[in-house]
Amino acid sequence: MTIPLLVRMLTLAAALLLVAPPVRAADVTANDTARFLAGLPPSADSPLMPLTKNPAWLRHAKFLDGAFAQLEQRQLSKIRAWSEVNLAAPKPTMFYMFSGPDFLYADAFYPRATTYVLSALEPPGAVADLTRLPPGGVAAALYNVERSLASVLSFSFFITKQMRTDLHTGQVGGTLPILYVFLARAGMTIRDVKPVAIDDNGTLFVGVDLPARSNARGTRIMFAGADGVEKTLYYFATDLSNSGVKASGFLKFCATLAPGNSLLKSASYLMHGGNFTTVRNFILANSATIIQDDSGIPLAYYGTKKWRFFPFGRYRGPIDKFPGTYQQSYAELFGRAQPIDFGIGYRWRPHESNVLLSVKLPDDGTGAADAASTEEPAPPPKPRPRKPRPPPPQGGFWYWR
Repeated sequence: MTIPLLVRMLTLAAALLLVAPPVRAADVTANDTARFLAGLPPSADSPLMPLTKNPAWLRHAKFLDGAFAQLEQRQLSKIRAWSEVNLAAPKPTMFYMFSGPDFLYADAFYPRATTYVLSALEPPGAVADLTRLPPGGVAAALYNVERSLASVLSFSFFITKQMRTDLHTGQVGGTLPILYVFLARAGMTIRDVKPVAIDDNGTLFVGVDLPARSNARGTRIMFAGADGVEKTLYYFATDLSNSGVKASGFLKFCATLAPGNSLLKSASYLMHGGNFTTVRNFILANSATIIQDDSGIPLAYYGTKKWRFFPFGRYRGPIDKFPGTYQQSYAELFGRAQPIDFGIGYRWRPHESNVLLSVKLPDDGTGAADAASTEEPAPPPKPRPRKPRPPPPQGGFWYWR
């Protein structure tokens, strides 16, 4: 080979090197992001790994390790044990209205569900590429996540007003980062995350081509546990009041997944009034079992010939923030309740909490339906006056609205 030819070949090789695209670094996956936010190490080749040396993340991881270890011992392991004994054949679908991002308790009560439908007013939000946040951005995001988790880790429910303050702005906001944390801490592997929306007819749209008009927007998360079974979590930001569900196709979509099991916890006693009758009737008509505390559906709206009741814990009536919601029939039912060793709801201490498991009886062939599915039942009896009760723990009004 002549020297001029060699020079030309070297020159061409150098030019190709200059124009060749750089080697792309590994993508930041949703699963690695979830683990990072949850204080768990991402995969070894993740671009997030260098951020785990950040003192803010190390402190965050230590805090969540301790908090979730306590929660597992105090609450979640006991709820799973209770569920294993008391839920014989749960349906694949689990409905959790007024839930916020509370996958933690949805999974604890119904671990064998394969489709979870959560809904509340809070927007799903987004989680940006954490490697691209400005200096101090990661520490701020982790701190806001901790603040938003504080009440649910301590009392089993969210302080909504506080969460709106913590996660309403920034590139890590809404309910999605909390869902990420709960999924990661529950030992799940996230496989896919996409935006979703439902049109007025109840048709689900997934991905980028979402309808311009929708009153039920959210996120679909595909994930799997240690057993490898693929599961789906939907979270929808939607108005569950009568006017809200009338203007959306949310319940029509839910009906395509029915019958399911339902969980109602710290539900603000909204279904005790007349503005949430539609969602209340839907739950009664489309649930095989309902697990609730007394803030859910009043006992008077269950058809006694259609449901069998299994009370657990103690009913001490509502906290003072919710006057006029005491149920004498609930008190009488809980006179024969079995004990529980965990606490949920506004009365979150184990010796004050109540759990009602309602199981729908098989159709007897007469065609009789639960009153809630066909017509508006009679209102519950007027509450009896009650003596003042101790106020809840400091921190504000705890409910999803």
